[in-house]
Amino acid sequence: MFSWENPGDRLSIAEMNSELQHAQLELISAHCATHQLRLRYTPENLARYGQRDILRKSVQAAAALCEYYASIEKKIPEAEAVSEPLTRLNEKQIRDAVERVAAYLAQQREQYMVSAESLTNQQKAMMWPYFSAPLLDRVKVVELHGTRVPDPPFFEEARSMGFVNLPEFAHMDSLTFLDVVVFNDKLTARALFHGLVHSVQFEVLGLERYANLFVRTFVDTKFHFSVPLEAHALSLESKFAANAAHRFSVEDQVRLWVKQARY
Repeated sequence: MFSWENPGDRLSIAEMNSELQHAQLELISAHCATHQLRLRYTPENLARYGQRDILRKSVQAAAALCEYYASIEKKIPEAEAVSEPLTRLNEKQIRDAVERVAAYLAQQREQYMVSAESLTNQQKAMMWPYFSAPLLDRVKVVELHGTRVPDPPFFEEARSMGFVNLPEFAHMDSLTFLDVVVFNDKLTARALFHGLVHSVQFEVLGLERYANLFVRTFVDTKFHFSVPLEAHALSLESKFAANAAHRFSVEDQVRLWVKQARY
């Protein structure tokens, strides 16, 4: 069993959590794909007309995952297994939170725009035609060296209100502030793709609507990765990483989710 007192175990624990996060992202991608099936087809039609071997393998994989994670859940100490406090915000508190998030995103955009640079021709070629040429011309990027984006100042207040699963900005590969994508470390193709998806969401939805949707769904789900705006970006990122040769329009995907009211 690992121990925080053992320096070697600390490294193993860090590696374990990195692998756990990767597995979580893949699970979220699978969840999004399954949710699309749920929206479009009834269980009866899937059971009757779905390809039998694929259905059986899918059911077996889902059952095995459920059993595995349930076994882990049973081993979590009771004190840690207690859910976070049930947090309820009234409409005024939600509107105030939306305003603060929107103002923060706009302020960060102005702050980082000063040192931001345009995408290189190579980066544009790599991201086309997932993204339109005008968007790729407009978006700026910043690579931080030796520093990381700090958490917003209002996170501490939110945590004191019971929102314990807020994202930790310093541990994120990239953060998108409208049309400026900031990278905590090196700019990679996958992190750039993810950041550009959020830029498209900002472009299609607008800042106020984006902030409103993010805050309201986070209040409901209380988990960053469960917010549809983030879950969709992760799903498309996974699709991009799995088969870069299969091109698709991110804007079309975002507009489809808007049309279907999935955000």
